[in-house]
Amino acid sequence: MRSLPVRILAATAVAAAPLALPATAWAAPSDTTVPWTTYQATLNPVTANHVTGSGKAMLQLSGNTAKITVTAAGLVGGASPHAMHIHVDGAGVCPKPSEAKDHNGHSSTDVADAMKDYGMIGTSLTTSGDSSAKSALDVKRFPAGSRINYSRTLEVSDDVAANLKSGKAVLVVHGIDYNGNGKYDSVLGASELDKSLPAEATDPALCGAFTTAQMSSMPAGGADTGDGATQGRPADSGMIAGGSAAALIGLGAGGYALRRRSTATR
Repeated sequence: MRSLPVRILAATAVAAAPLALPATAWAAPSDTTVPWTTYQATLNPVTANHVTGSGKAMLQLSGNTAKITVTAAGLVGGASPHAMHIHVDGAGVCPKPSEAKDHNGHSSTDVADAMKDYGMIGTSLTTSGDSSAKSALDVKRFPAGSRINYSRTLEVSDDVAANLKSGKAVLVVHGIDYNGNGKYDSVLGASELDKSLPAEATDPALCGAFTTAQMSSMPAGGADTGDGATQGRPADSGMIAGGSAAALIGLGAGGYALRRRSTATR
């Protein structure tokens, strides 16, 4: 089995207390003729994967338009990419520690283990461009580093909107450091999504189910302008020993668990 560890410059991912969303620049939507519903999610660590980080997410939905803000800390640092998705059509919950399975001699939870809990990918929380399941692991357009501060306005599918309304939508941040050495390596074996890549690069790190929030406004700024700004983005080269960002983008190429099935195939 060939592993392709991601090179990390900053080796330590520091555990953080639960984060609050930015307390400034809150504003009601400018279009008051369209009803908006606000959802929130507390991002808890998938402890079976030796994650101690935390985060928060807020999402405001009007029709198929979603304004979303995500803050998180305590993740793998350096240039490590963290794919983020809204998962749908599952049980609408996060995986429990008791559901962990053996992976390369270690008890952990991979993407396939958790599919029954949080479902398939409905929306990719990219920083720009396409945000469908087709961009599930286009790492050049996902946040990188130990802290995430993300906001963007994007369009979601009817299915994602329906899952949000029914309480079945779950936000998942991927990328773990199971053995605490500050990089993605093959301690858990190969990713089930692509055998040439380490499982640490794709396993779930933080997870939280969306619930209806009491507040009726979202932060202005990035979310309103469509600016998917985040702190830290992976470099175009040098992230993986012997390879480039394109290798990690290929994680979604097989379609296993990361691509939403089309209506025609159901």
